[in-house]
Amino acid sequence: MKHVTIKDVAKKLNCSVSTISRAFNDKYDIRKETRDLILATAKEMEYSPNPIAKSLLKQCSNQIGVVVPEFINPFFPEVIIGIQEVFFKKGYQVLIMQSNESFDNEMENVKAMENNMVDGLILSLSFETQNVEYYENLIKQGFPIVLFNRVSNKLNTHKVVFDDYKWAFFATEHLIYQGYKNIIHFTTSHSLSFSQNRIKGFINAHKKHKLKIDEGSIIEAGLLISDGEREMEKLIALHKLPDAIFCVNDMCAIGAMKMLKKYGLKIPGDVALVGFTETKLAELVDPALTSVAQPTTEIGRTAALLLLEQIESKGLFVPQTVTLNGRLNVRESSVKAK
Repeated sequence: MKHVTIKDVAKKLNCSVSTISRAFNDKYDIRKETRDLILATAKEMEYSPNPIAKSLLKQCSNQIGVVVPEFINPFFPEVIIGIQEVFFKKGYQVLIMQSNESFDNEMENVKAMENNMVDGLILSLSFETQNVEYYENLIKQGFPIVLFNRVSNKLNTHKVVFDDYKWAFFATEHLIYQGYKNIIHFTTSHSLSFSQNRIKGFINAHKKHKLKIDEGSIIEAGLLISDGEREMEKLIALHKLPDAIFCVNDMCAIGAMKMLKKYGLKIPGDVALVGFTETKLAELVDPALTSVAQPTTEIGRTAALLLLEQIESKGLFVPQTVTLNGRLNVRESSVKAK
């Protein structure tokens, strides 16, 4: 079906395009009878404005871009729910893309968002992203960007993060208070800011309680169930079982749990487990998993509100880093029997 244009409406009524345009924009210099006739005719012809032309005229698209590293773990979809809550109420469309943990994909995603003339971008960096020069240039040009979760301190813009250090410290200290002494941390890529902060929390909890940490206490596993399975199986094969493991996220912890069960080991009797992020699975696995709850939808809402502030202030804003708090939900996987 042919798209009806403003020229088609003008031809139908035998008047100029400028007259039709003035009617659509409710200008003062057009009679009410003429305007009503034009609007009724346009409706009858099923005319709708060209969104691209409208965007160029208004210099905004009412579209927001969101780029995340992956959708495998529940964290990012839950953040996106919070982002959508804010922008849908404001009449924006939210365009969502994922980089699949690739810097090249991330760049393609961001450039595609630019080509779609999004009014701003909410971004969580991939594993591979080290060079942030492209983002620096966008920010200098006044393009609104908010970073969350995986951020770069090189970028002078709004950031929304979780207090990873504090809650990694508390999670580790919980295991120490339970009486576990040989504790291992399954982490992920050390290049990620949240990973660095969780490692620091793990180390400093040991220092506070004067417990030893050796080279094997911190293992770079990953964020997937398969990563937890792989690293747990290695420890079992080497007969190097720790008392407890603090995992970088719930998925990794559940992977470790699966492998312990496969080999007939008890949780927490043989090895205690603590996760991070508080997925819905934490309460469903057996035993239920102790985990640090992050306010995922609040992270999304906060990032969205900060981006709106940038858009509405036309670039006149003071960059800030908002650090959100959490809680430790203690369950059977880490509680030592009395």
